[in-house]
Amino acid sequence: MEQQKLNPTIVYVLAILGLLCCCFGGLGFILAGIAFFIALSKLKEAKLNPENYEPASVKAMNTAKIVALVILIINILYFARAIYTISTVGWDEMMQQSQEMMEQWQNQ
Repeated sequence: MEQQKLNPTIVYVLAILGLLCCCFGGLGFILAGIAFFIALSKLKEAKLNPENYEPASVKAMNTAKIVALVILIINILYFARAIYTISTVGWDEMMQQSQEMMEQWQNQ
């Protein structure tokens, strides 16, 4: 019986896209969370039937799970910071500061 391979590519792609979406107020936690749960479910399948999966691919999926978890934590922290900033400073003040920064950048 031939052993199956776990393909961590989709986990890596979603995690990296989640990291890029961190710039949007930490909203990348959605993609990173999906990547983490995909990796977790695949690893559970491999744990139930270890003889059906190649050990190298299980190890690669475990690494992808760790990458997704780290990016998920970064996004959650950034999302919490964005919520805190909006609640303390206010949305209007943030937009005004952003507009002033854009004007300064354009004048240079």
